[in-house]
Amino acid sequence: MQLIDIGVNLTHARFDSDRAAVLARARAVGVEQLVLTGTHAEDSEQALALCRALDGTGTRLFATAGVHPHEASHWSAETARRLEALLAEPEVRAVGECGLDFNRDFSPRPQQEKALEEQLALAARLGKPVFLHERDADERLLAILRTYRDHLSAAVVHCFTGEKRALYRYLDLDLHVGITGWICDERRGTHLHPLVGEIPKGRLMLESDAPYLLPRTLQPRPRDGRNEPAYLPEVLREVARHRGESEVELALHTHDCARRFFDLPDPLPDSGTQTGD
Repeated sequence: MQLIDIGVNLTHARFDSDRAAVLARARAVGVEQLVLTGTHAEDSEQALALCRALDGTGTRLFATAGVHPHEASHWSAETARRLEALLAEPEVRAVGECGLDFNRDFSPRPQQEKALEEQLALAARLGKPVFLHERDADERLLAILRTYRDHLSAAVVHCFTGEKRALYRYLDLDLHVGITGWICDERRGTHLHPLVGEIPKGRLMLESDAPYLLPRTLQPRPRDGRNEPAYLPEVLREVARHRGESEVELALHTHDCARRFFDLPDPLPDSGTQTGD
């Protein structure tokens, strides 16, 4: 099985000592392409640098470039300029991680909305898909998205953790949905079990969100509690179980969905290498 991890925070300091080994472990279990998440301008630049520095390891890396709602208070015209320059690079395939977080409110809500709207406008102008973050803010996010949706090529609600009402409204806007190890958490993720079966093929993708959200169903669990892309098959197993699909079937259609969403190259099945763009 071949998998694509659409959300990996590989710039995180917890990977500083062993990034090449992390990629090797991912590749060994079939995770053959990764999309590295950019959460602010510098982080997005670092993600692009990692794509280039780790090229040739056998795992193809791509990236997003954006400003997370936690960082929205730092949004400026200079930030927008840096993101636009990044989005001109071939490895950078989407705008984001951007969105709204009304759970922690690390940035004031008006600034979150301003940063989101400017990034949506940038994505529309450049024809790039959008990698979205949402916590306790689906009503406001939907209201903003409706203004831009006809001008966006595609958008994915990354790490979906919401309720049925929010899911249906996102699907009604023709959004994609990313599922993480949250679904493996018996304390807070069980509401996702019946919902994942409601996501149509072609709109569902899988992600680790590493180093966060270590699947709690994983056995044995690493002592340091760090998640990594090699554990994405655990998310695959849990999602397949609740969708009533085989793991092979789920891997095939989520892989194809991610490849089309991010316009990724098709891997060569016999060697693990990829074709050119």
